[in-house]
Amino acid sequence: MPASNIQIVKPPVLRPGDTVGIVAPASNIKRADLDAGCEALRRAGYRPVYNEAILDRDLYFAGSIDRRVRELEEMFARDDVRAIICARGGYGANYLLATLNLDKIKAHPKIFVGYSDLTCLLTYFTDSAGLVTFHGPMAAKDWSHADGVDLSAWESALARTNSWDIPLNREVTALAQGETEGRLYGGCLSIMVASLGTPYEIKTEGTILFVEDLAAKPYQIDRMLMQLKLGGYFDGVRGIVFGQMLDCIQSSSQDYKLQEVITRIVSDLNIPVAYGLKSGHVTSENITLPFGVRAGLSVCGESVKLRVIEAAVTA
Repeated sequence: MPASNIQIVKPPVLRPGDTVGIVAPASNIKRADLDAGCEALRRAGYRPVYNEAILDRDLYFAGSIDRRVRELEEMFARDDVRAIICARGGYGANYLLATLNLDKIKAHPKIFVGYSDLTCLLTYFTDSAGLVTFHGPMAAKDWSHADGVDLSAWESALARTNSWDIPLNREVTALAQGETEGRLYGGCLSIMVASLGTPYEIKTEGTILFVEDLAAKPYQIDRMLMQLKLGGYFDGVRGIVFGQMLDCIQSSSQDYKLQEVITRIVSDLNIPVAYGLKSGHVTSENITLPFGVRAGLSVCGESVKLRVIEAAVTA
């Protein structure tokens, strides 16, 4: 599918002492998790702020659609807030897509961080507003427990104004050889596939596509990847990096690996493919990935390198 030709807009850097706004665009959150995440952000040198209504509940959502839309737009508009960090994923961010005032968001480009269900907002803001977004740790999830955040990747993505190498954990392995460059882009596979056929569907042409998920069985991963393949969404993709794919197993006794399932689908794409990058749903040390900027992927033998070629933020 064709990539948007919209001009990419980079948000200002995030520095120690800056104010970060916490939002809950999807599922409801627990006070204890929010408090723990905010305390960790303070220890990291930031000033977290949030609206008390963030703790509202409507079924399994973090309050009504109107509340969640208003919260997000207000955080983008606030002059004192330099970055917006989602509290958690879950489900429900897709309800906001048709209601958000995109012009208001475009008028106040800021760092926006999340993953999982927030994939639909990450890709929407990048594709439709040209805003660089960040697939990374959330306040009431990764920040709320020890070793939840890879701080070196966080600081590189949000504060560096030059190129940098994404720190790859030793579990990252090669599935298909090659070298390429493209826009880093992607997110949770289930959410990306759910966008297809809507006005908000993913735009994958020219990308190094990052793909991750949680607790999906191998045949479900197979089905979703085949849907992307049969729909032509891999046609312009220049490389693929899979996440840790946490708990994506059929059973503990299965006699095959998810890597085998994936390789069967992507091997004829003739592009480099790697597996195991810890961003999104991970066991620990969540790596922040900037979406919308140029990156380089090299898979040579057993060696995998992923480099952000251009800064994701401006000074």
